[in-house]
Amino acid sequence: MNLLFFKTEYKSNNYKKSDILIYFTEFCRQNKDIHFHSKILFQMLKDKNEERTSISDLGEFGLINHLTKYFKINCESTEKGVGDDAAVLDFTDKKVLVTTDLLVEGVHFDLAYVPLKHLGYKAVMVNLSDVYAMNGKASQITVSIAMSNRFSLEAIEELYAGIQLACDSYKVDLVGGDTTSSTTGLLISVTAIGEADAADIVYRNGAKPNDLLVVSGDLGAAYLGLQVLEREKQVFQVNPNSQPDLEKYSYLVERQLKPEARKDIVELLKELDVKPTSMIDISDGLSSEILHICKQSEVGCHLYENKIPLDPQMISTCEEFEMESTTIALSGGEDYELLFTISQEDFLKIKGNPNLTIIGHMVEKESGAHLITRGNQQIELTAQGWNSFDK
Repeated sequence: MNLLFFKTEYKSNNYKKSDILIYFTEFCRQNKDIHFHSKILFQMLKDKNEERTSISDLGEFGLINHLTKYFKINCESTEKGVGDDAAVLDFTDKKVLVTTDLLVEGVHFDLAYVPLKHLGYKAVMVNLSDVYAMNGKASQITVSIAMSNRFSLEAIEELYAGIQLACDSYKVDLVGGDTTSSTTGLLISVTAIGEADAADIVYRNGAKPNDLLVVSGDLGAAYLGLQVLEREKQVFQVNPNSQPDLEKYSYLVERQLKPEARKDIVELLKELDVKPTSMIDISDGLSSEILHICKQSEVGCHLYENKIPLDPQMISTCEEFEMESTTIALSGGEDYELLFTISQEDFLKIKGNPNLTIIGHMVEKESGAHLITRGNQQIELTAQGWNSFDK
């Protein structure tokens, strides 16, 4: 395999000596895929005269044309994408789903260890995940960015390479957006648009007592990946010559840097002829999302600790960091798995499916929402997931 060394500039306006260059080895696998497979090598930036193109050389409209010229149309519902005063979409008799997320440097991501290509990909994923949580099909996105003058054209090209990879992988169209300057780093706002038949849409408010609580994938790995990256950043700040080997944390780091929206789960449920009674994606932590469903559906919940799906790498890393794995699964966030409820009549349809785990059931509202521990104790669930306003 050829090794591609991908670099992300992390520079102040004065291009200080403490600037960081992040190298990724084995970065590309299967064409332009950006799965994380081996080491991150942190090194001090040595070439201060590295060639870089100023965005001001292109201007706003030149930049937009430059960044979007290779994006192709994937969806029949896109009649006109980028290039006019507005996009033109035609969903005929479908309902339209719209969701927006804003990502801010220093709050939602740290460019000391987040490559811009991964960031572009992740910015799309967190929005597509919301569409899939409504049991819909994602079809279009718009992307707006604000950036300071420390970002070169080459850096923004990397960001959009990740966005394009996400669009190609999930068959969605980039149909618009905006660009402007910023005095505080990088901001990214993505709006995702989707479609669904009215009868197929799933809300948070449809859960009933005795419904089964189901989750896709495993939980907590993304948060542990973040803790690993933060630790290695601190090590690097003390010793810039350190070259941490993250191979044993590869799954955790990939879950943090390159999450995948669970389009496949929506497709699987359709194949199984299962329509959830309620659904939400796990962005802020399992306990927070369960409580959202409970509040809007006016029900309670029994969540069983021994049923929560955990990856072995997550469990061993929790032991290393002296963290409680159940706490991380409940409150870590950024898993972007789908959490949903189904009628007990659908139990046999999902029984034994390796992609899905039944982790509890809904109860009457008066019973409240509780974690049933391995010792059969009931502990009230509280929303302790990530909150940007706590920073």
